[in-house]
Amino acid sequence: MATVLLVRHGRTTANASGLLAGRADGVSLDQTGRDQAALTADRIAAVPIIGVVSSPLERCQQTAQFILDRQPRTFHVPLDINLDACLTECDYGQWQGRTLTDLATENLWSAVQSQPSAVTFPGGESMSAMQARSVAAIRRHDAAFEAEHGPGAVWVAVSHGDIIKSILADALGIHLDLFQRISVGPASVSIVHYGASRPTVHATNTDAGNLSWLANTVKSEDAAVGGGAGHTAPPA
Repeated sequence: MATVLLVRHGRTTANASGLLAGRADGVSLDQTGRDQAALTADRIAAVPIIGVVSSPLERCQQTAQFILDRQPRTFHVPLDINLDACLTECDYGQWQGRTLTDLATENLWSAVQSQPSAVTFPGGESMSAMQARSVAAIRRHDAAFEAEHGPGAVWVAVSHGDIIKSILADALGIHLDLFQRISVGPASVSIVHYGASRPTVHATNTDAGNLSWLANTVKSEDAAVGGGAGHTAPPA
């Protein structure tokens, strides 16, 4: 199958003020977030990506646009941003728009931390439903890109922290109740290859490092016993 770069949007004005933005309109990248998105886009520019799928929310579209703008024109595949509502932020219901400090006083907060599979946000979505829709969307897009471009295809999905954490939990084969052990920072890149037998997680939550090795990596369905030789170093 193909390989997906899971990119969280850059920092927003809401992130900086400790606000749970959820699906609210008008939440955009702040200057730090734009700088983060630009750096991530420069990292991804070393890889000939064949598609970009994004949450419809503004902060993700802004991050995705940075990635498109920095793709070299020598890459032959014309790119546009494909919006997918299944990758949008969790519906936090009545929690949306409140500060994290305030939310931490709610009884539900401890369940969000320790048993998210049992959580349904008041007036909103369950975390299990959030994971189910986002994982299904990633796997659907991945299969489509692989069918059109072959198993060496690399594509980008731009989404949100909890969404990406839930996708990584599925790829790692761990229960949703353990997904809070995964960290996904603003504009970070996580890398998952969906093989025929199982996913392989190549990286999580990276915000630096050369990604050009993805352009020529032959994906094997078998794990290298003992760890293998690693990736070929990019040319100096």
